[in-house]
Amino acid sequence: MKSRSSRSTFAALAVAVLFALGLAACGGDDDSSSSGGGGGGGDSGGGGKTIALLLPETKTTRYEEKDRPLFEAKVKELCPDCKVFYQNASQDANKQQQQADAAITKGASVLVLDAVDVASVGPIVQHANQKNIPVIAYDRLIPDQDIAFYVSFDNVKQGRVQAQSLLDKLGSADGKSIVMVNGAPTDPSAGDYKKGAHQVFDKSGVKIAKEFDTPDWSPDKAQTEMEQSITSLGKDGFAGVYSANDGMAGGIIAAMKGNGVDPQSKPVTGGDSEAAAIQRILTGEQLSTIYLAIKQQAETSAALAVDAAHGKMDPDGIAKDKVDNGSKKVDSVLLDPIAVTKDNIQDTVIKDGFLTVDEICTGKYAAACKDAGIQ
Repeated sequence: MKSRSSRSTFAALAVAVLFALGLAACGGDDDSSSSGGGGGGGDSGGGGKTIALLLPETKTTRYEEKDRPLFEAKVKELCPDCKVFYQNASQDANKQQQQADAAITKGASVLVLDAVDVASVGPIVQHANQKNIPVIAYDRLIPDQDIAFYVSFDNVKQGRVQAQSLLDKLGSADGKSIVMVNGAPTDPSAGDYKKGAHQVFDKSGVKIAKEFDTPDWSPDKAQTEMEQSITSLGKDGFAGVYSANDGMAGGIIAAMKGNGVDPQSKPVTGGDSEAAAIQRILTGEQLSTIYLAIKQQAETSAALAVDAAHGKMDPDGIAKDKVDNGSKKVDSVLLDPIAVTKDNIQDTVIKDGFLTVDEICTGKYAAACKDAGIQ
């Protein structure tokens, strides 16, 4: 028979072991709930992978309202055990660096990165590559870095489509002047839109009276730029405005109204198919926008990310395009942009479920929707 002392020692050891096991179990739960395990793409709780989605800003409404929920839903569908570590950098490149480092620390198996400033994300990509974590450039091409995939739209083509929609409305361009309001100089997509637009404008005979590159894609800054243009050119000194996206178009139109210019007399382009832009198109204040199949972009990126997280690099061969980023020819998915005017709202953004009738046809816009046959 064991002595009381030996029994007490055994019992104490047993309690200590159970306590240690309990702490280990708690630690595992903490890792799981915080969307990550070890670095270098290790499994998190339950065998699921952690996929980091790092978006650049909130001034453009699409990122929070469309890209994020569509991406997360597709990941959930394809990999119920996977977790999405989501962060938005609010147009702060340093903040995005910190968010990317946090994602890697939390055990992200893949980074889906829409860069605030593509020139400054080299350290993010290099850190990820050191940990064997693939990086998917989302929406904005990352130059001169070893990235795994690029998923976006044919951005140069988008600029051409935007410019052509304005020219079609102006009719004969000879002798007519326009204002160009381009996007952020830190965003290569903005540079591509600008390039494509110039390919159309420069051979059209239209005169570009004023041109701006707008920091942060800011609607407020676009409004100021348009106010400066009206002051310089006069109310009748321009025939229309090229705006690279809808947020800036809203600022431009506000500047026109504030300076006694009827926006229905000066066509304004846009991009992103924001609900507010569609409403302005219905009332004639904005000429057009661009429908980007963001659902397809987000879901395609999610599919690539889920496969990459599990060590499979595009097994279905969906990245059929090649884009030279200065470091390599990157396997890419490039989607086509579509011009949206009053005539095809029903057959584009509504048909695809990007926006609903209830989102567009609110209050004073109900009558305009009815006139346009939107239902």
